[in-house]
Amino acid sequence: MNRRLINLLEKISAEEVDAILITKIPNVTYFSGFRGDSSALFIGKNFRKLITDGRYLEQAVTEAKNFTLVEQTEGLYKKIVEEIKISGCKKIGVEGLVMTVAEHSYLKKELADVEFKSVVLDDLRQVKDAAEIENVRRACKIADDAFKKILSVIKPGVREFEVAAELEYFMRRLGSEAAAFTTIVASGWRGSLPHGTASDKKISAGELVTLDFGAIYNGYCSDITRTVCVGKASDDQKKIYNLVLDAQLYGLEIITAGKSGKEIDSAVRDRLTAAGYGRFFVHGLGHGVGLEIHEEPRLSKLSKCEKLLPNMIVTDEPGLYLGNFGGVRIEDTVLVTGGKAQPLTLSPKNLIEL
Repeated sequence: MNRRLINLLEKISAEEVDAILITKIPNVTYFSGFRGDSSALFIGKNFRKLITDGRYLEQAVTEAKNFTLVEQTEGLYKKIVEEIKISGCKKIGVEGLVMTVAEHSYLKKELADVEFKSVVLDDLRQVKDAAEIENVRRACKIADDAFKKILSVIKPGVREFEVAAELEYFMRRLGSEAAAFTTIVASGWRGSLPHGTASDKKISAGELVTLDFGAIYNGYCSDITRTVCVGKASDDQKKIYNLVLDAQLYGLEIITAGKSGKEIDSAVRDRLTAAGYGRFFVHGLGHGVGLEIHEEPRLSKLSKCEKLLPNMIVTDEPGLYLGNFGGVRIEDTVLVTGGKAQPLTLSPKNLIEL
């Protein structure tokens, strides 16, 4: 039995439940290796079942070798109810943060004598193993290589939509399964929108352009942001850029095992505040990256992570967003170690003037 399943069985014991029903697809993938959707895992101390449908049976045989396959033909939750009845389990952990009210109501209606307890499994995915780290590293390499290619596309008159399309095309050609999230291309005044996904706005000379994108390799995500200038940057643009770069590099210095997510975020935030720009940094410093583009641990004011551990993977992405000016964000995906964080994103961070 692999370490992931051992940890899950320990979780079952700690939560004092008979079994756990897993319906969040990234967690289905993490614990079983199966990468289809519309499926669930039902796991107890003496059984491991993957419930799926005919579309995925052949795939599941290859990917979920440690699981008994259960085919559903009349609805996923109907089959889940049948399997719970067969198991005889009376207290079951469910992923309450992702299960809908309708799904929970159905289970309660069909299984009136079963107690359901909300459990959180995402924490078990925070520390990455060697294979996961390599997958994220490969996803970062794809994004880095795509960034090199996109620089020749960004020029006056080109729409943000076109840049995003070319960027995603490059990543697919380089081996990405898909874009890790909706690609952000925010030029000029739109740069003040932290999540300014690409629009039909045309890029103009003299504008800053923020690119936030990521690749997926073997199911694992990367996340990178770079901001470039179309033409020669003004003194104000250089000033804001250098403030963000300084904060981002400082983040790399202090992201290390043993520190809390709040502590790291606060230190970088204080650096921008001391420079007089703290109020323009409107989001957290970073987030975990893995099978999901945003996962635990967080580096933010609201972080629940009391202590980073080696082999966690997080982002380091300070940004400043000023209305009528635009914005700058610089982001790396980084590996937490016992010392200085190791960037998995390797694209240059000096201000590029196209």
